[in-house]
Amino acid sequence: MKIISTISLNGDNIEKKRQEIKSYFNNTYDVYEELFKSLKSDEAFYQKAIPLRHPLIFYFGHTASFFVNKLILSKIISMRINPKLESIFAVGVDEMSWDDLDEKHYDWATVEETRTYRNEVRVLVNGLIDTLPLTLPIDWDSAFWVILMGCEHERIHLETSSVLIRQLDIKYVQPIEGWNVCKDFGNAPTNELLPVQGRTMTHHTTKEANDYYRWDNEYGFHEATIPNFEASKYLVSNQEFLSFVQDNGYGCDAYWEAEGKAWRDFTQAIYPTFWCKEGESYQLRMMTELVDLPLNHPVEVNHHEAKAYCHWLSEKEGKKLRLPTEDEWYCLVEHTHIVQGQNANINLGHYASTMPVDSFEHNAFYDVIGNVWQWSQTPIYPFDGFEVHPMYDDFSMPTFDTQHNLIKGGSWISTGNETLLSARYAFRRHFFQHAGFRYVQSGYQEQRKEKHYEHDSLVYHYIELDWGATHVGVENHLAYCARLCLAYMKEKPTTKALDVGCAIGRSSFELARVFDEVVGIDYTARFIQLATKIKEEGSLGLAVPTKTVTLKECHLEKEASKVTFWQGDACNLKPIYRGYDLIFASNLIDRLYNPKKFLEGIGERLNEKGLLILTSPLDEWRFILEKNFRLIDTQDISNTITTQMSVWEKR
Repeated sequence: MKIISTISLNGDNIEKKRQEIKSYFNNTYDVYEELFKSLKSDEAFYQKAIPLRHPLIFYFGHTASFFVNKLILSKIISMRINPKLESIFAVGVDEMSWDDLDEKHYDWATVEETRTYRNEVRVLVNGLIDTLPLTLPIDWDSAFWVILMGCEHERIHLETSSVLIRQLDIKYVQPIEGWNVCKDFGNAPTNELLPVQGRTMTHHTTKEANDYYRWDNEYGFHEATIPNFEASKYLVSNQEFLSFVQDNGYGCDAYWEAEGKAWRDFTQAIYPTFWCKEGESYQLRMMTELVDLPLNHPVEVNHHEAKAYCHWLSEKEGKKLRLPTEDEWYCLVEHTHIVQGQNANINLGHYASTMPVDSFEHNAFYDVIGNVWQWSQTPIYPFDGFEVHPMYDDFSMPTFDTQHNLIKGGSWISTGNETLLSARYAFRRHFFQHAGFRYVQSGYQEQRKEKHYEHDSLVYHYIELDWGATHVGVENHLAYCARLCLAYMKEKPTTKALDVGCAIGRSSFELARVFDEVVGIDYTARFIQLATKIKEEGSLGLAVPTKTVTLKECHLEKEASKVTFWQGDACNLKPIYRGYDLIFASNLIDRLYNPKKFLEGIGERLNEKGLLILTSPLDEWRFILEKNFRLIDTQDISNTITTQMSVWEKR
């Protein structure tokens, strides 16, 4: 199937651009559905390839629900297609602390129901492309940016889903017609180090640069001066890595850094995860079939394995070899004069697999782009001037934790934004993609840019609101509100509480002083990440101004074990959130995109006689609650924020 390359955001013909976007969307949708033809039966959709990810039915539905969820959030549409599926398929795709991977919590749709849903979303998006106002160039405030965001998101999942399919038991998969594996097998060429001219690398992209769709982490300013270095001519091949395996590379602790050793010991790995040993020989698991290990193809490993190999090879050759930094990879790109769209094993343009490492020369080097992603030693960080895109706040921000390393260059199945030289994708170091590596020799020491959420003024404001101390006799607002909530529970059960719009968690911890279990939910991933960090580590350090908030200071250490935090949409909560004695929503109503939807559905999540306690400066919504609740009290709260608390009992 032909893959349409990522499209320009510029142009002077509105109707022509509509058709380009429409073709791009439908091509994205078609290719993604084509990938799932590799599953032999409906049963395969419900198998987990690895414990840290959902079964494939989630990913089949997730990319469609993403369109609807973002269109709702951006207020481009006001009605959902299928609220149940759009909550089930909403989040839970990475190994973040707040991901809910407990299968008991999911009543998955059938494959046919999911296909029907995907078709309904296709009709919706095509209709929007035909009718929404369009001006050129498209910028990130445009409704069409949201549609393109959905397209690029699905193209990312084309690749990540193909990796999961590759890790699924082979009895569940089958080859796809036209997705051919490269069978050009042979010995690998001898690798060598070649010189790369150093230079000052400057990245400066603003939101006005409207050439192609970009993710928020690609915008901003960064500059680094890189000295001359040497880089391997080829990506490391299976043949080269086999020497490491045969030399007990996995068994020698000296080659493994602490984090990598912990992963190796936990998994009991003794060779790459996509290799299968048959007697004394190896086979390679391609996406849907096993082949004899192609020695001349690039090895595919995680970051830990790539680093261990570099340590081993350094010892063997008496050199100091390591993975390249992100800036060194860009140096290599400029040194070899790579241009956007240059021929490479990328964009499914050749095979649905790797190819020999000497197939695509890029000015004396090979595979500077394409074939497999290349691990870098750089943990992803935000450029100076970074801004979160308001429609997808959890794309980049959760990865700025020093635990996700950048991969560069794209793979054989990378498409859309992934093929851009500016693309910045990062994965946890123990995760697998279609990723390999090349090595460099250099004395350059990278200056790590470890910038965290505390630099975000909005987040700092919420940290102060949640965790600010008592000042001049005025109690912390959320602690005060939680204390009032608990006073209303004196004659009621206190088994489970739900804190909706929990922000950075203070009220959730305060409710746990009395409740056996408290669940905090917020739509904003960076809030949930920080709340989880406080729960797990007991404290949170702030960079600007220098300050630390701790559970100990608030006498909440014992409560941490009773609190959990999840990312979720208050207007479309998953069915699992029910059976609560108290639901607390502080200053939430006036921030929701559909307050009526939240209020009409919240009663079913409460136990009989359970309490719904709201704080808000607004009261227009009362008539909605009066159908299912009895108002038992209202009071003004003016300790730090002038607002009103209303207490409702479920009839």
